[in-house]
Amino acid sequence: MEVLRGLEGAAGLSGSVVTVGTYDGVHLGHRALIGEARRRASEAGLASVVLTFDRHPAAVLRPDRVPPLLTDLEDKLALLATTGVDLVVVLPFDEQRANESAEEFVSEVLVRGLRARQVVVGENFRFGHGRKGDVALLRELGAVEGFEVVGWPLATDPSGQPVSSTRVRALVHEGRVAEAAALLGRYHRLAGPVVPGDRRGGQALGMPTANLLPPAGLAVPADGVYACWADLPEGAGCFPAVVSVGDRPTFYGPGATRLLEAHLLGFAGDLYGQRLGLRFVERHRPQERFADTAALRQAMVEDARWAAERLAEDAPPDPLVGSPPGATAGP
Repeated sequence: MEVLRGLEGAAGLSGSVVTVGTYDGVHLGHRALIGEARRRASEAGLASVVLTFDRHPAAVLRPDRVPPLLTDLEDKLALLATTGVDLVVVLPFDEQRANESAEEFVSEVLVRGLRARQVVVGENFRFGHGRKGDVALLRELGAVEGFEVVGWPLATDPSGQPVSSTRVRALVHEGRVAEAAALLGRYHRLAGPVVPGDRRGGQALGMPTANLLPPAGLAVPADGVYACWADLPEGAGCFPAVVSVGDRPTFYGPGATRLLEAHLLGFAGDLYGQRLGLRFVERHRPQERFADTAALRQAMVEDARWAAERLAEDAPPDPLVGSPPGATAGP
């Protein structure tokens, strides 16, 4: 997959099938849409193109209400690479783009920039200044500019509910990570550098942890204890882990620093300063305040035993994009 930052490198396209969106999370609904674009591109002998943005449009349009993202740009591109699309174009979303009319977007980006012959978008697609453009307007413009428009129905889960980034974010926020995984087609993942903690886990509790600060701007599961797969740096392996998310109420009062504390089962080594990835499989219990260290230690032992048993049911998934069992959705 080729990645372009802007339209300049797309001059060599002789024609394309384009799908446009924020694609936060690259969930199963997104994959169905991209799959349709790829199918059409293959039949027509054209390049398949995903057009996305360098930030969530809300960061410019309503910066006080930016949703926590499911993926940063780096992980989003890695996930898009697994879809088999030929080209991803990342456009900067800035004030100029936010003020661009729907007609200007079509003329500058889709026609002159990407030489679109077909455009595949979700049936609720909106674009242009004030979100005034929709699929109906896109079809009108396509009839003039010479491209076909496909309004693809929203994907749904087996219960008939829509698969959307908004819904996945809500599930993650509530700690319902197993349900989120079924819509993503993979486990929700957070990654960051391992930072020094209080060193209490190994010395006082007999269970050393690798501590991560919640990544800024990303969706972090509700406080509690989770079974996770931990990805070691630079592809060095994957370990089962029990992870606590929260502000450690047994030792600190309200307002304490929130951490992701991961105990990697069967791992011995120093991870300080290295980048660790955590894929959230299932929530075990909410965060609790214990009466003393002994009670906390006993709970941690039981948590680790539960995580080991839960993860023994899974084969370790491939880094980043490994699919949880039974993850299906369709239009």
